[in-house]
Amino acid sequence: MEATNPKVDEEKARRNKRAQLRVLNVRSPGTGESNKSLDSSLKRHTALIKRIRQSIGLDNRDQILKDVDTLALEKYIDEIAGAVPEGVARCKLEKDVWSAAEVISALHRRFPAKFTPVLVAALGAALAPGNKAALSALAPEQREKEEATRVARQRPLLRVCAELALIGVIRDAPARSGGEWIMRSMRDLLSNDPSLSSMPLLTTFLKSYARPFLGLVPPAAAKQIAAGAEPGTLAADASESADSSAFPSLGTESEDDELVEKEIRDRFKKMCEGYFENVAKKLVIEHKRLQEQDRRNHEAYIRSGEIFEDRQQAYEKMTKSYEKLLASCQTLSELLYMPMPTLPTSSSAGNSIQIGTNAGGLSSDEADEAAFAALGGKWEDEEERRFFEDIQDLREVVPKSILGIEDSKDTAKEHDDNDAEAKKNAEDEEVRKLQEELAVLEASEISLKVNGKAEHQEEDEDDNDDGIATPTPSTPKDGSRPTTPTLAPQGPSQLLTALLARLPDCTNRTLIDQAAVEFAFLNSKAARKRLVKFLTQVPKMRTDLLPHYSRLVATLNKYMPDVGTELVAALDEEFRYLQRKKNVVIELAEVRLKNITFISNLVKFKVVPPHIILHMFKVCLDDFSGTNVDNLALLLEGCGRFLLRNDETKQRFGTMLELMKRKQSLLHFDQRQIMLLENAYYQANPPERTPRQEKERSPVELFIRHLLYDVLTKRTIDKVLKLLRKLDWDDAATRRVLHKVFTKPHKLRYGNVPMLAMLTYDLQRYHPDFAIAVVDQVVEDVRRGLEQNVYSANQRRVAAVKYLGELYIYRLISSGLVFDTLWALVTFGHPKGHPLPQFPCTVDMPDDFFRVRLVCVLLDTCGMCFDRGSQKRKLDNFLVFFQYYILCKEPMPMDTEFMVTDSLEAIRPKMTVLKNIEDAANAIDEMFASITLQNNDPAGGDDSGDDSGDEGERPANEEDEDEEEAVSPDSPIGERGPSPEPELVMTSSQETLGPNEDEDADFAKELAKLVTDTSAESRKVDRRTAQTLWESAVLPPGMRRRHEDGDGAADSADTGIMNFTMLTKRGNKQQVRQLAIPAESTLAVQTRSAQEQDKVEQQHLKRLVLDYEQREEAEEIKALEAKSRPVKIRLAG
Repeated sequence: MEATNPKVDEEKARRNKRAQLRVLNVRSPGTGESNKSLDSSLKRHTALIKRIRQSIGLDNRDQILKDVDTLALEKYIDEIAGAVPEGVARCKLEKDVWSAAEVISALHRRFPAKFTPVLVAALGAALAPGNKAALSALAPEQREKEEATRVARQRPLLRVCAELALIGVIRDAPARSGGEWIMRSMRDLLSNDPSLSSMPLLTTFLKSYARPFLGLVPPAAAKQIAAGAEPGTLAADASESADSSAFPSLGTESEDDELVEKEIRDRFKKMCEGYFENVAKKLVIEHKRLQEQDRRNHEAYIRSGEIFEDRQQAYEKMTKSYEKLLASCQTLSELLYMPMPTLPTSSSAGNSIQIGTNAGGLSSDEADEAAFAALGGKWEDEEERRFFEDIQDLREVVPKSILGIEDSKDTAKEHDDNDAEAKKNAEDEEVRKLQEELAVLEASEISLKVNGKAEHQEEDEDDNDDGIATPTPSTPKDGSRPTTPTLAPQGPSQLLTALLARLPDCTNRTLIDQAAVEFAFLNSKAARKRLVKFLTQVPKMRTDLLPHYSRLVATLNKYMPDVGTELVAALDEEFRYLQRKKNVVIELAEVRLKNITFISNLVKFKVVPPHIILHMFKVCLDDFSGTNVDNLALLLEGCGRFLLRNDETKQRFGTMLELMKRKQSLLHFDQRQIMLLENAYYQANPPERTPRQEKERSPVELFIRHLLYDVLTKRTIDKVLKLLRKLDWDDAATRRVLHKVFTKPHKLRYGNVPMLAMLTYDLQRYHPDFAIAVVDQVVEDVRRGLEQNVYSANQRRVAAVKYLGELYIYRLISSGLVFDTLWALVTFGHPKGHPLPQFPCTVDMPDDFFRVRLVCVLLDTCGMCFDRGSQKRKLDNFLVFFQYYILCKEPMPMDTEFMVTDSLEAIRPKMTVLKNIEDAANAIDEMFASITLQNNDPAGGDDSGDDSGDEGERPANEEDEDEEEAVSPDSPIGERGPSPEPELVMTSSQETLGPNEDEDADFAKELAKLVTDTSAESRKVDRRTAQTLWESAVLPPGMRRRHEDGDGAADSADTGIMNFTMLTKRGNKQQVRQLAIPAESTLAVQTRSAQEQDKVEQQHLKRLVLDYEQREEAEEIKALEAKSRPVKIRLAG
């Protein structure tokens, strides 16, 4: 028993169902007359129409068929016909499509004359293409949206119409199927669709109806045939292989069993194949456009180092459209069993910049090109190689009869053989002469060493030939190049005139290649002579046209050799004339430049024979002086690199270069000529250098660099932190890489330096030793920059100072380190730390303002934080000295002055700016005098609360003491002499922790007032506690201390006695008496308990006050961090 194919069984079942229903629709049409027994109620008819509008799929099929059989329907045929397309549009599945076909068949059988024509017209209108005028008025995005909506609406309509055409509801004629109607509808959809938006409709149609409408069956071997198959032979091949195909039983049926006529199937198939060919052509065009855009992106990346957002968006949009077209074309290829088109590959595909990807390495071809470029090739870059080597072949675009290829093939071959033999003889003769001349030159060089000088002979040329007409014409007259005619050219002469008039505007490869093709169609002997004459009359100022004209000649020279020969002869004659006129230097300089440039470009196109250009070099070398030096330099720059690397000329040209270098060493030239020759020589023969070796980095290092240099932004900082924390911090190599990257902020974008400081702060909580090492290295880099003061490191120094300020913002360093850096920037390297007016310093010259820039950067970064307390006074003092430092230098440039003004206005907008050095010196004297007075005043140390929250900060006058010892307040600063070393006094930070005794007394006094006067709880305390509080408040501080010390001594000496102080008053004088009370007495016990309770309450309130200050400081720090740290918003989805 043979195995059956499920697809074959399904196709057979579908065809049998269609055939049966077709028989019913064709042979059993209804009369359309109403039966009196049928129901004609309005309610049921309205419900039927509503149900049809909702859907005529499988869900409503049975009920609709029942209503069609039981209702009259005569008066509602138009409404039903209008509702059917709406119901059909909701039939998405195959079973719903077949249900819709059954319902429409039932209505067709009852009312074939009234219902069916109206329905067919409504379906045709629903399948019509979109209105072009309305679509063109919409925006591109809205137009795409409208087209997508139309395709989604028409897809189920097309499937139902195809079924109706197969089952006999839609018919082209009474005895024919509806295949013509379907083909016409598809043609209208596809032909009016330049954007190919209707292609999904064809794909949907072919998936279900390729067999009945096109007669296509899959090939036996594979789903797609070979690429060499002809489009017109697909149906024949398919029918021949039908016996072994996926539908063997269907292929053997007779033509009478087919539901669509053979003529319609063949026409439909050809239409679909033609449409696929057009789609394939468009795919190839889009592929080339994408490659061209990719090449342009690469060039833009090379020029600017980045790809701009608009170019990237255009590339992404083009890529998306191309991928969509490629997918649709592949689908059509599979459904029509046609081969995909061959997509051309770009020659510069290896150089493309893939947007959004990171290419990891080079292919083998790219590596070969890179190695060849490093060693020095014939061309400087790939673009130059394509210009001089990729020349179009006219035979591909111009008929052979016009080019005359067949007639002159044998003659050209004999002519080429004779030319090759003559060239070989001439080259051998040139080599022999060069070797003889080198031998003579070596002998003369030896005699030069003996005599001390060389004998130089000058051949005087006969200049009496001024009457000879020069073959080098000037700029052509206005009449020789006609303007654009008002009427279209009518003959070859007029066409050639118009073409020659357009040539000066052909400044790229595409235009000049097109001009070559146009000239080939106008080819004649007279036209070639006019072209040569035109090319010899190029204006001497338009040397930019010469490479393109040379390409034109090279393109035509292959099939019109007289063009190249006559042009080279004219240029050679012009060169000989200029040799005779070598004493006319200035007047003919531009003509010489044009002549040498034209010849050099023709040499690189291989239009000029090698022996001619070598002879020109030989002529210039024979008389190596005057204008020939310039000629040799121009020839070397123009075609020296090519000749030295061309297999035909490299040996002889190398000998000539050696001869030129020897003559250059023997003769005397001025500096300009020496520079010309040296530059030209090294441009033609650059010194060999090995390719630069790229530094090898481990994958971990590459990943870390990628995170910090490419990924790090405000939005991704949390992600980068998580990835950095996941690294192996125990690995020494990883830790070393992290330290190196975190201590080189100059390699990041300047705007990302705060992000790097934020990452350092976040990592400090997990790796504190790493943060300390980073800070140490940054401070060391700043110090090294001050010591070396290398101009090339200025960018690094700016980034390091900016990084240092950001580290202070994130509390990784103290303000003392910031002030140390500020003072070092203005004092380091000066004699004993004293900047003097206009005094030269090796590391800080008076005209060097880079330190001023560094100070401004540091002030702009963290200067706004020093706005209160001792930090404010420190910054004010520094700004005074900073102004003095600026005045000690020369007048500032405008940009530096603006930077200083902006920085000072940002941190101290109301500060008085000092105008001259005397005012600055007086201000510094006053500043140090006030600092000295504060240090000598024991009551002046009231800064304990002003500098709260700055952990580890130096005392307020530490920097100032350094300057105070160095500057005398009584003399101008410019006249100060050396001072002894300042005496540093180190104070322990533990001494300032907590209040002293006087502050304790004041605190207790204020606390007593608060308790006795304002507290509502003071009325509820007992009398003994109130008495105790009052005594502690009214006793003098000294008596209270002695009293407390005496109580402690008494308690320690005799635990059974408790000392009390009795206060008496006589007049205005208070008297104190000591009373000894037994410790067991009620008064002593209550007093001791009251004192202990009072002490506990005092400690509690003190702790609350201190905690409040700490919380206030913490809130300020958090607010400062919140200003610089990005806000991350998470949306709950």
